[in-house]
Amino acid sequence: MNGRRILADFRVVYRSYTRNPIALFFSLVFPVILVGMFGVIFSATSSTTLTVYAVNDDHGSATSRAFLSALNNTSVVKISLAPVSSGDLAAWLGAHDHPVGLVIPRGFAANYSNGTTTNLTVYIDPQDEASSGAVLGAVQGVVDRFNLLAVCSPPASCAPVVGIRTANVGSPVFRYIDYLIPGLVGFSILTSPMFSLVDISSNYRKEGIFRELSLTPLSRAEWLTARVVWYVLLTFVSAGIMIGLGIYAFGAHVTLSAGLLPFLVVGPFFFVSLGMLCGSVAPTPESAAVIGNIVTFPMMFLSGTFFPVASFPPALRAVADVLPLYYVIDGMNQVMLFANMARAATDLLILVIASVIVFLLAVRTFRWRDE
Repeated sequence: MNGRRILADFRVVYRSYTRNPIALFFSLVFPVILVGMFGVIFSATSSTTLTVYAVNDDHGSATSRAFLSALNNTSVVKISLAPVSSGDLAAWLGAHDHPVGLVIPRGFAANYSNGTTTNLTVYIDPQDEASSGAVLGAVQGVVDRFNLLAVCSPPASCAPVVGIRTANVGSPVFRYIDYLIPGLVGFSILTSPMFSLVDISSNYRKEGIFRELSLTPLSRAEWLTARVVWYVLLTFVSAGIMIGLGIYAFGAHVTLSAGLLPFLVVGPFFFVSLGMLCGSVAPTPESAAVIGNIVTFPMMFLSGTFFPVASFPPALRAVADVLPLYYVIDGMNQVMLFANMARAATDLLILVIASVIVFLLAVRTFRWRDE
């Protein structure tokens, strides 16, 4: 063991590592991004007052109003009356990205006065355990207080008068896997074309392959279009595998319709163009990889892939609203889960406009030869 040789080799490792932007990004920048995003998301969730959309089917009785007032006076939730009936509340919550809701049943006041057990329905989002748990805890606290104040005859025979049952946002049968499938399909639409095109565009230019292609009749737009077609076909295959696995292996409740097809086409079209644009503006393959990662990683975690955007604080929600992947995932959610075709059409329109702009920019910046 020669200390001088070890030190000399250590210098070689240090220099090669510090000159590699990719290694520096994943070692120093990426952990900071992860800690920052998860810290902001979860710390905000625990400290923000949650809006609970309620339906009072007891015709605004004094007892039901007192219950909602007591719940509203907690530091956890803020009550807002939903503009739909109790039967439509689950779908309405899902379609509008609201993670929690409450239904006070008909006869709540009469049953409470008579000592007859009646159950409130709390709608929760399986994706958002933090918000769901906080709301359930607040409702349970008010329920416990009302049960202590219940008048029973005789008192010793008094069972809990108010109870809680839970149902899922979107549909009573929805589970976490149902919400996860559109997010994972969107994740695949993002990562495969983005990383591939960033790498191809930068390395082909460095290795002179683009220069050789410039001697052929192939145009730049044709070359890029061929990549779009390939990744669209690849997306159909990967989406089919993930959706099929979710349905047949895990019993996912998703709806397959023609409304899903445009997102499987426009999504890859956008991210192929964006990957090409990132690779074209970067001077070296290393810097192209850094630019691609900077663009890609925020979309992975802030577009609703793994966490519901509705649970984000306002600042992060504003960021999500400008991320293209959000509209891919939200559009597929509206088609596959909530049958909200109007909102899906809006998401698709935004994606089409953004895709055309990015494609034209990619073709304009894409050069067979460096100037």
